[in-house]
Amino acid sequence: MIPPKVRLNLKSRADFAALSLHEKNAYLQEVADTFADNTQRPRDTLDKAALSRLRRYYSRRVWADLQLPDEPVTEIDKALKRFGEAMRASSVEADITGALVASLPSKRLLRAPPPGDDQLSFFVPTIYDAPIKDDVNLMDVAPFVLSTRARAGVIQYELKDCIITVEGGAQSGMATVFDYDIFLNMVSYLAEEVRRYRIDEEKGLRPTLPPKVYRPSTSHILKFCRRSNGGKAYVAIEAALDRLTKTTIKIVNLASGSRRQVDSRPLIGGYEVLTKTASGYPDTIAITIPDWVWTSVVRPDKSSILTLNPDYFLISSAVGRFLYRLARKAAGKKEAHYKVSDLHHRSGSTQELRFFARDLRRFVATTKLFPLPDFDLALTEGREEMILHMIRRDETAGVASIPTMKVPVIGE
Repeated sequence: MIPPKVRLNLKSRADFAALSLHEKNAYLQEVADTFADNTQRPRDTLDKAALSRLRRYYSRRVWADLQLPDEPVTEIDKALKRFGEAMRASSVEADITGALVASLPSKRLLRAPPPGDDQLSFFVPTIYDAPIKDDVNLMDVAPFVLSTRARAGVIQYELKDCIITVEGGAQSGMATVFDYDIFLNMVSYLAEEVRRYRIDEEKGLRPTLPPKVYRPSTSHILKFCRRSNGGKAYVAIEAALDRLTKTTIKIVNLASGSRRQVDSRPLIGGYEVLTKTASGYPDTIAITIPDWVWTSVVRPDKSSILTLNPDYFLISSAVGRFLYRLARKAAGKKEAHYKVSDLHHRSGSTQELRFFARDLRRFVATTKLFPLPDFDLALTEGREEMILHMIRRDETAGVASIPTMKVPVIGE
């Protein structure tokens, strides 16, 4: 809803009709910019479809118009005409407001934390992303569907040193970017257990290695993932576990163009609902940690995990989560640069490249007012196409500057 104090102050229909097509489009862009400023949205250029829709709303008549003569004579007719014009203006403003809301980027990048979220740090460990194995990091690509809804099919990433294939179950479909939160919860739990194991080992104790079965409560998972605690959330967790169990990642590592090693990994090894709530929802769950995850975290041959910002879970956009993970791995504490076509490939998006690029421009525009955690994003013109710059934000030194010169691009 537009706040009551924000008024569009639109031209009358007669004044608008007198404008040329170019003047109408320019005026509507001014209206859109004013609306964006007053509703804390980033400005964006309206496309042809949005401009056409706005012009159509401006020209539409309402019932009150149809009941009046073209040239009112009596005072009653004149009063009715003024009343009809007021009704029309109100209707047009509502229509145009709705069209602008649909056409301009939303101001929400991070959703609001759930109630009680301020107690998060007392019992939730640091958040870690996927382990590395054989020089393949799942943060290079999206090992999930960039959607809130699961879909069947296969995603294949052909990278410089490997081929990664993600495949889901025939009925459950592939895991989504939001299902992946449970995977992060599992990895974070294991990393915390390893940290405690090493502390005890340094004290001269004889601790046992972390188990390969993780037994969280659904409320703990929801708290970790910074989600509201409700019936639908409990049902969603069970469906997410189904997809995570069925989603496998096949990796073909390459050496000089030839196959070096092939392995297939599930995101989770399986799960079992141990107890249920009084309402019949899953309560305690046993999640089997896959061997590849357990070995990479417990007995790594090199650094195997990266820490994520806790606000990652509040990123409401699927592409936003993908970009944050990629920036965290590729940019680290510095910066990284990607061609838009390479980002399109690494995201596994089913959109055409032009639509992916359009949505990416809108997302980057939104981050100007509502930044991603830790990183600043900007798009600049490259030699052949747009380049996305991911730059680690220095909170003490201000926002990093975006380079205008030619920079090395990952993926070239």
